Amino acid sequence: MDHFEAVIHTLLESEGYWVRSSYRVALSKEQKRDTGKPSIPRPEIDLLALHVKRNEVLALEVKSYLDSPGVKLAELSKVHDTAEGRYKLFTSKKYRSIVLGCLQQQLLKAGAINEQTTIRLGLAAGKVYQGQSDALRAHLAAADCFFWSPEEIRTRVKALADGPYENNATTITAKVLLR
Repeated sequence: MDHFEAVIHTLLESEGYWVRSSYRVALSKEQKRDTGKPSIPRPEIDLLALHVKRNEVLALEVKSYLDSPGVKLAELSKVHDTAEGRYKLFTSKKYRSIVLGCLQQQLLKAGAINEQTTIRLGLAAGKVYQGQSDALRAHLAAADCFFWSPEEIRTRVKALADGPYENNATTITAKVLLR
């Protein structure tokens, strides 16, 4: 797990989520063929977050892009028949359906969720290209996806400074810098 993922992990936990990092989804050979990419490795979900009260799982892509132009709406809104690019789960409906379906079955088999648990794809972005946060939010909301913009992440990190002490780098850094 990279450091930005660790920040998002901490923020999700502070909001009542149980979080797993780098969760691998097992696809059968047939399912891999169905994606159009028969030799792909097991898909990896950056963060898998379960909110028990909401009976919801978030399958999150976490992109810091702090020293780059940021997440671009144009890349995220492309449509591909087969999985390609950085945002495969967002841009290929077939790939998303197969991966999230397998994820659901895997979690059910493990006893981690029940039949009524919803699974939502989401994105947490440390930087967004040229102020496109609102456009990204609208695009992702239309697809029933979760989105945390850099502004929302910043607000949540600031809130950690006023919260209880937690022995993790994100909370300690927030308290040192923001108190």
